[in-house]
Amino acid sequence: MPEIVLLSDPRIAAVPVEECGEPLVDLRGVEALRVDPRLADDAGAYAHVRQSVADLLVAAQTRLPRELRLLVVEGYRPVGVQRRYFASSVARHRAARPDWDEERAHAEAAKFVSPPEVAPHVTGGAVDLTLCTSGGVELPMGTAVNATPPEAGEECRTASAGVSREARANRELLIDAMTSVGFVNYPTEWWHWSFGERYWAFATDARHARYGAR
Repeated sequence: MPEIVLLSDPRIAAVPVEECGEPLVDLRGVEALRVDPRLADDAGAYAHVRQSVADLLVAAQTRLPRELRLLVVEGYRPVGVQRRYFASSVARHRAARPDWDEERAHAEAAKFVSPPEVAPHVTGGAVDLTLCTSGGVELPMGTAVNATPPEAGEECRTASAGVSREARANRELLIDAMTSVGFVNYPTEWWHWSFGERYWAFATDARHARYGAR
């Protein structure tokens, strides 16, 4: 298995950002896509992504079989929300492993929840999604979206061998559709894809990221 570079790796924070000023757009107005309300917030931030990300999602949709749809769970995430997510993950890891100190819990949390200072979601350049039928029934993907340790196992890793043949085939459908239009996956989470932010820039050898925190 190839090396997994974590978002907490210093090389990600070292990627320069040249903000392009692209606006956030609301995916709930994009007919080609489905937006799931499970993480809906009062301001509707979860349904927003940068304009190019929205365009690429529509392009990825055309790469799927006609009976399947992308189901977007979360896009933009305000910095304050990201801080709460990360602090919560650290606390849950410490509760699950009382023998761990703060540094170890921080490192384990960072495998699955990005430290706020480099988080893709706060740029509007990342999206968590899955696949569903045209009738809205989610496909088996091996885990639910956001099912990560310490509560869940390592099956959330995109290349995990611990999922069923059906789930693996469904993941491959998603991978092919998303990578074909330029998205980059975060390999500890099969559902997390990004474009234009630091992790994308690092993975694609771009000179700089296009999106900074909003």
